[in-house]
Amino acid sequence: MLPTNSKLLSFAYFIESSRKYKKFKTFFYNLIENDEYPYKKYFDFFMIFVILSSVTLLVIDVKQHIPRWIDNFDLYFVTTVFIIEYILRMWVYSDVHKIIIEQYEESAYFDSELKVFSLISTILKNKWAYISSFAAIIDLLAILPSYRGLRILRVLVLFRAFKMLRYTKSLTGFLYVLKNKKFELMTLLTLSAFFIFIAGIMLYVFEGNNENPNIHNLFDAFYWALITLSTVGYGDISPVTPEGRMVTMLIIITGIGLISFVTSIIVSSFNERLSVLREDRVIQDVGKKKTLTVICGYGLLGRLVVKGLEKEGVEFVIIDSDEEMAELAYNNGYHAICADASQGAIFKKLGIHERISHVLCLTSDDIQNAFIAVNVKSLNENIHVTARCSDNEIAQKMEFAHVDQIIMPEEIAGMMGAVYAGEPVAFEVLLSIIEEKDKTHINEITITQGGFLDQKNIKEANFERLRLILLGVFKNNDSSTLGEFIFNPSDEFILNAGDKLVCIGYSTAIANLKGKM
Repeated sequence: MLPTNSKLLSFAYFIESSRKYKKFKTFFYNLIENDEYPYKKYFDFFMIFVILSSVTLLVIDVKQHIPRWIDNFDLYFVTTVFIIEYILRMWVYSDVHKIIIEQYEESAYFDSELKVFSLISTILKNKWAYISSFAAIIDLLAILPSYRGLRILRVLVLFRAFKMLRYTKSLTGFLYVLKNKKFELMTLLTLSAFFIFIAGIMLYVFEGNNENPNIHNLFDAFYWALITLSTVGYGDISPVTPEGRMVTMLIIITGIGLISFVTSIIVSSFNERLSVLREDRVIQDVGKKKTLTVICGYGLLGRLVVKGLEKEGVEFVIIDSDEEMAELAYNNGYHAICADASQGAIFKKLGIHERISHVLCLTSDDIQNAFIAVNVKSLNENIHVTARCSDNEIAQKMEFAHVDQIIMPEEIAGMMGAVYAGEPVAFEVLLSIIEEKDKTHINEITITQGGFLDQKNIKEANFERLRLILLGVFKNNDSSTLGEFIFNPSDEFILNAGDKLVCIGYSTAIANLKGKM
């Protein structure tokens, strides 16, 4: 029985409460296993370099004698790296101290004895699950070539090349495809083995009795069947009897059919995984951005917003649950992901706490927009969320959910229609500004701390000299929401850092003022 005050149990609780231990182990786990960890790519590059250098040395050593120091590099440095990596992977696979604590607490709950043998057996079984895995076996075989006593073990250095499967996403994606279609591929493999077996026996029966000088035994017949079924046809063994040639014709036709099936299976699997590979690529690209705007929905409104953001040079990514719309956005040259934006997983992958600053919910479904907005606000309430909505009730619920801005397209269209009906000239001017005709448009400019206009009044700013018309100012209220809007402020109005100027003018004039800020 394991006593309550045993040193082993005390040590387990000490490890469990140690922040340094958890931080240390989390670091190595992320470095080895977590593809989203920023330093993982450097570790992968390092391991690929080590693997390629080891395989290169093996090839050079076939016909040339490598210097002693290079041989020592392979023997000591490369092998040490692989041993350390193997131990670290086995370590992060499971926590021994947690197993001890769980076993003890379970026995204490049921008031039963905790036997040391049972505890050790559980720990060993847990570690054996890793040691007996395919990847761990490859890692172990990659270490064995370091023992120079057995020359044949140096051939096992080729297994080090298989370790690259861990560090290259393309190879990992290919393995995933094979694994995903394991049943279909195993069925075809079994069928191929059956045809090879039958064809080999038939050829041996027809030509194995000294009819064909190239067939000495049953293995030669099976070898011929495999080469012919795979449509390679080396020509070293050719049938000489009419019966043998008939078997050859049948097996060639069968081989073409089997290869076609295998190709179609792999291609279809790659098509199924294409969206996942594309999503990984997009997430990797946007992960390099400092700030990011997320557009949910690539409908008519979404496409108009995308064009505007593209002109302004804003970094954005598009999310749409419709595969066709996501494909359209991707083909138009934008970062696009086919995913359900109402789920938090995609926003976490994009870095909702690190880089996302704005989320625009622009799908055609008001309820979907509401779900997306609530989901984003629950993950990070500091993100500025703008949502499209047509229903007043849903709009009120969005306000309760603290959605920063609600756009009602029908209401806006109605107001524009009223302006056009009553004041067509004013409407044409407004439309000209919105569509940026004659290079004239309306824009907002944020005053920076210590910038060109900070602590200056309107008169000192002299917007006439800047060739701009100032419509008004949004006062900075030190929050994510817009402050009070002051229309046509007086000459004595003081501008402060964080205030947003709403100006009309030529694009060159606005660009000139932004450059001074």
